[in-house]
Amino acid sequence: METSPDRIDVTRLLLAWSEGDQEALNRLTPIVYQELHRLATVYMSRERNDHTLQPTALVNEVFLRLVDLQGVGWRDRAHFLAVAARTMRRILVDFARARGYQKRSGGGERVVLNESLAMAAEPGADLVALDDALNRLAAIDERKSQIVELRYFGGLRVEETAEALHISPETVMRDWRAAKAWLHLQLNEGRPIGT
Repeated sequence: METSPDRIDVTRLLLAWSEGDQEALNRLTPIVYQELHRLATVYMSRERNDHTLQPTALVNEVFLRLVDLQGVGWRDRAHFLAVAARTMRRILVDFARARGYQKRSGGGERVVLNESLAMAAEPGADLVALDDALNRLAAIDERKSQIVELRYFGGLRVEETAEALHISPETVMRDWRAAKAWLHLQLNEGRPIGT
């Protein structure tokens, strides 16, 4: 996998920032903000049309939380994107909980897993149920849960996910298919699957 100069620059700036270099953060901000906006736009395009949380507001919240993180030893761009995806997931799930979506009740709608590479949700998908299912999946297979988090919440491509987790793209695709099947059963039939 070839590393582009942009990725090297982001990695260098992240490493400098984690060592306390404020100028690195100033130079990193527009690059990272643009990347976060891309991720948020991908995710929010799957949400219902009347969703009150807009990509820019989501990006601002993610960015503020990431800047406030203390003691994170940023390894590289992929590590940053992984943490950003997890932060985005937390924000979206907290937002859904605050809006009163309830698991398996009239308040939420079912999550649909497409056969395509991207996991798409029906408008108004029940993020609370998805979050709970991902937590159960993490207890059984942490890597599969991370792959879903990176691809679904973070909007990362297969190659970016592989880079973030230090595995091959083939492993990402194999685990992605297995995780989607497991989540499909969890979310659409509501039956836990034994380990």
